[in-house]
Amino acid sequence: MSLRSLHLLGSPVLRQRSAEVGTVDDEVRRLVDDMYETMEVAKGVGLAANQVGVARRVAVVDVEEDRFEMIDPVIVESEGRVAAEEGCLSIPEIFGDVNRPERVVIEATDRHGARYRKEAVGLKARAIQHEIDHLDGILFLDHLSLVKRQILLARYRRDHKDDTGYVKEVQAESASQE
Repeated sequence: MSLRSLHLLGSPVLRQRSAEVGTVDDEVRRLVDDMYETMEVAKGVGLAANQVGVARRVAVVDVEEDRFEMIDPVIVESEGRVAAEEGCLSIPEIFGDVNRPERVVIEATDRHGARYRKEAVGLKARAIQHEIDHLDGILFLDHLSLVKRQILLARYRRDHKDDTGYVKEVQAESASQE
């Protein structure tokens, strides 16, 4: 396993609809392993492949002691609506209230190539939807009102005006910093 670099707001791959995976092979399993490790070190609850520069329909989630990968995921049911604050590893330090279905049922493939069905509510449902949005080139900012989105984008641009690119290295904390 190895850490992958995170693609940040402005990186074209974040706006790209990711390609279907189809057959799960060793390359996809390596990607899943790298994504779990990157998500853990970056302290996220979910991560989509395009956030690490790979435009394939792969995402990982780790919420409420449930850790799972979603390969070629599809939301097959949803119900309810609830607003809650969201953030994103690709848009650091920016948060906004997003209205999403409260419950979802997905169908996806796991690392072994087996198709599965999962029901989720609360934070887990929100994380699933957030990551599937990434796979479709949609950011949580796209769910906000125009005014709120413009305010947050202006803050992000101000805070990151000196950044030289759209990629951020993810670094494991050294033992001496713990």
